[in-house]
Amino acid sequence: QVQLMESGGGLVQAGGSLRLSCVVYGNSFSMSALGWYRQAPGKTREWVAAITRDTTEYEVFVKGRFVISRDVAKNTCYLQMNSLEPEDTGVYYCYSYGEKVWGQGTQVTVSS
Repeated sequence: QVQLMESGGGLVQAGGSLRLSCVVYGNSFSMSALGWYRQAPGKTREWVAAITRDTTEYEVFVKGRFVISRDVAKNTCYLQMNSLEPEDTGVYYCYSYGEKVWGQGTQVTVSS
């Protein structure tokens, strides 16, 4: 059974950086297309970024600040978040599009 486990969240001041990690416990198919989503308090979950073998894509509100990457040898996907803003606060989730599996989420809090 495929499992995703996020880590790297925490409390940071506005303008700071965090790097989230998502370890994928599964097969190569589960690593083929991965995404990051986030959910702010009282709001619906929203897409942030995605990565496939050939492409990366970003929601407009993080483009230029966040970078998604992956290390296939480590079965890990990363989300480097720079120039963080209070509006980036929320629980960040990793998602495998191939297996349709979510991670448990990691909390990111950005103080002003």
